Parts: sequence; C-alpha cells; structure tokens
Amino acid sequence: MNDIDGGSAERIVDLDVVIVTYGRSDLVRECLDSLESAKPRIPIRVSVVDNNSPDDTPAMVEREFPNVLLTRRSGNDGFAVANNVVLRESAAAYVLLLNPDTRVEPGTIDHLIEVLERETDVGMIGCRLLTADGSPDHAAKRSIPTLSTAAHYFLLRALGRTGSAYVRPDITDDTVADVDAVNGAFMLVRREALAEVGPLDERYWMYAEDLDWCVRFRNTGWRVVYDGSVIAHHLKGGSSSGPRRVPLNYQFHRSMALFYLRHLRSRSVVVDVLVVAAIWSRFGVSVVVNAMSRGAGRLRAVAVGAHA
Repeated sequence: MNDIDGGSAERIVDLDVVIVTYGRSDLVRECLDSLESAKPRIPIRVSVVDNNSPDDTPAMVEREFPNVLLTRRSGNDGFAVANNVVLRESAAAYVLLLNPDTRVEPGTIDHLIEVLERETDVGMIGCRLLTADGSPDHAAKRSIPTLSTAAHYFLLRALGRTGSAYVRPDITDDTVADVDAVNGAFMLVRREALAEVGPLDERYWMYAEDLDWCVRFRNTGWRVVYDGSVIAHHLKGGSSSGPRRVPLNYQFHRSMALFYLRHLRSRSVVVDVLVVAAIWSRFGVSVVVNAMSRGAGRLRAVAVGAHA
C-alpha cells in the first residue's frame, strides 16, 4: 500500500500537488509512486483530478493511493479547467502542477521550494526535464515565440531537428536562469503570485495555457525561473496519444491562434488575419499528412501480410 499523504482539511498544507489525468493508469501509478519516493519535507497534499478517463485510472488511484484526494469529473473539459478545480481552493504556500507522465526525483521539490523561500520575487519555477530516452526536454526553458522564432521552430521540427531560439539554446541545460516560460508538465508556483495572477485561462482546452500563464506572471511583475540543477522526467505525450490525436491536433492549433491573438497581436488587422489563417492552414496540412501516413502504413501492413 502506498502512503502518499493526501492530508486533511484540518491540518496545514504547505504544498498542493495537482495531477490531471485522462487514461493511462500505468503512468499515473508510476507518477504517484515517484512522488512517494520524492516526498518533500513540508506537509503535502496530492490531488488527482480525473477528466472522465476511459480506463480504470480513478479506480486505481482510489484503491492504491487512498490518501490522495481524488476528484472524478463527469466530462473532459480540458487541462486548464481540471487544474483550476484545485488552484481555486488551495490555501497552500506553494502549488505544483505535475503531468501524469512525469517522474519526480528525490530532492527536486525540496530544492525548488528552498529557492522560492530565498528569492521572494520568484513567482514560478521549473526544473530540467528529461525525456524517456534521457535526452533533455528543451521546452523546459522557453522564450515567448515571435512570428519568426515560431516559424523557425516548426521548420526545424519538420526537419527532425531542434535549436530554435524559442527553446533557449543559449541557456545550458544545467544552469539557473530567468526565462519567459517553463513547461506545464512541472510548474511550481507561489500562492501569493497565484492569488495576484489568477488561475489558468480556461479558454485553452490544452496547449499554450502554460505559456499564457507564464506571460501573465511576468506581466504582473513575478519572475519565472528555470533551475537546471535538479531534474524530473517527462515521458512526453504518454497521456495524450491514441485515438484523440486528431482532436488534440485541432486543440493545439486552436491554442496557437488564441495565444497569438491574446499576446502577439500586431497593429494591423490584415497581418492578424493572415497569421491566424496560416495557423489553420498548417492544421489542414498536418491532417492531410497524417492521413496519408496512416494510409501508407496500412498499405505496408497489407503488403507484408500478403508475402508472409
């Protein structure tokens, strides 16, 4: 039996950890197990907000982690809405937004809280993230994209490369630096800053809500810091794969358009219309390319079967 201490309403909670789930109970179990191994020294409450998982995720949490506070939602209203269930009622000194496809290393949370205790103008902090193969998740430290950096980033991705200024190649992975944004997979925030900035913007169903939040923190005068001296692991996409891929692709481009119109709007209506049109054109192209790729895969499978 795991004994992550979910706590009670009567005692002081210094850290609220929020994990939003949709399926993949295996990943959720590993995430919660890692939290038990990496439990910080301060009082902690772990909340799982389940967005109506199609598998046994909520039952598994209830059965194997009885001290975790489980919220079962009747539908899937997205990442921001689910996180805000806890963010709006938390009175903890700190709140950690944690993806279900992450693994926390011992000492990481303690170290980051020590930084927040020492540097009181830091409103949000993230750590170095390593992907499943041990390579860096470069999105752990980001700049707010401009039209040129976004175009460069997507071009490099299409070529299977990285290095755009969007993911801050000028900041080495193990350094500590102020950044425009950290990754929503691991965001530790100060309650005073949260109270001033407000919760996640629920207009974003998924994607870009973390960028939007970081912009709002910085615009309100709070520092956003990347601390590469400690790590967590981020499987990336482990909880967003499968039959939802096309809807997620739609939500990704919708969030891109929303973020642009909220934070990067130009002084020209014509330019804004062209940019938004380009975003949706990219969505259309990606749908066609993905469909062609799936079709080619099925043809290869048929050909292999015919020669078996």
